[in-house]
Amino acid sequence: MSLAEKLRYLREVEGSLRGLGRPLTQVELVAAIRKELGKPISQSYISQIESGTRPHITQSTRALLAKFFKVHPGFLVDDPAGYHTELTSDLRTTEGKLDVWLLQGAERFASDPELSGVLIQAARHQDTRGCLLLLGSILETPGLAERLLEALRPPAATASAAGKRRPI
Repeated sequence: MSLAEKLRYLREVEGSLRGLGRPLTQVELVAAIRKELGKPISQSYISQIESGTRPHITQSTRALLAKFFKVHPGFLVDDPAGYHTELTSDLRTTEGKLDVWLLQGAERFASDPELSGVLIQAARHQDTRGCLLLLGSILETPGLAERLLEALRPPAATASAAGKRRPI
């Protein structure tokens, strides 16, 4: 996992821990660090880290972020290719990559709270891969997706969402 992915993940976890139900924004992160630790850090610096345009950070920034997120400073570096923090199977490595990918998607589609929320739920599920395989099976079965949507959503919600959704 890259430093950028780790920082985005930590913001997501921190937002959840603070009861926001969403990732802590970069602006909120900067404000919280200033308020709670009395140290300045700019939003643009955080943005550069997360976008990968600043692949390395200073030791003082690493220490500040580690203190705020309550992680070891050594966590805030890119992992070497193939690195695992524990003995895991290839399947668990896949799960972690899927979780990061889904959390990034949730952040990218934050303007659609319903979609963003579903992506976060899938990332947090114990069997992320299984969730996606189940979705694939549902979509492969003719008419099943439509019947499930009809059964699981109230008619008013289905009608209002139908205008936004492409046919399945």
